[in-house]
Amino acid sequence: MRLYRKVSSVLVSISLAVVTVTCAFAAEELPATTPDGLELVSGTKVRAVYAKPGATLEPYTKIALLDCYVAFRKDWDRDYNRDVGLDRRVHADDMEKIKSRLAEEFKAVFTDELAKGGYEIVDHTGDDVLIVRPALINLDVTAPDVQSASMTRTYVSSAGSMTLYMELYDSVTGDIIAKVMDPEASDRGGIGMAANRVTNKAEADRILRKWAALLSSHLGTVRDATKTPEA
Repeated sequence: MRLYRKVSSVLVSISLAVVTVTCAFAAEELPATTPDGLELVSGTKVRAVYAKPGATLEPYTKIALLDCYVAFRKDWDRDYNRDVGLDRRVHADDMEKIKSRLAEEFKAVFTDELAKGGYEIVDHTGDDVLIVRPALINLDVTAPDVQSASMTRTYVSSAGSMTLYMELYDSVTGDIIAKVMDPEASDRGGIGMAANRVTNKAEADRILRKWAALLSSHLGTVRDATKTPEA
């Protein structure tokens, strides 16, 4: 597709994004600017937003939502397997299934929330098309639901955590407009609950829907602010 060929020619590798996020959160204070000239925006509802000076989201009425990249926290599988029995260890194929399901859920949730906000999801470029390039990194699943001969149930007070790294681009010029970074953890208020695929999905959905609603709301606020009042 023309859109994906165009995007691939102007975006940096996702590994650089992971390094950027990790370094930014490790610092006591977030840097005021990024190497590509974006400036830190204050007063947002997420950990960090960097935007291109003078840029606006007002022209965009359609969204090109790229596939979500998903990456586990470094050494997550090693750390998890160290504390469980042989029949409950995770393997590479288990991790791929988790990443695939989470990426699919991301697309479904964001498509739903953006559609509610009046935004059409498209797969082409255009003056009114905003490219959203998402990634979920540092994924840490407390108790993954893997096939096991054991009938043991696992109870946890948190399903885990992950960090949203999202870039917004103009689909025609390929210019980056903004970056969003936000770590989020599942919080059950200290109450232990059974961990399985259903409960893990529910917790992930809650976090994803929060992020999607924030994006849709912000886009809607910018759009509505530019509407000319009817006489």
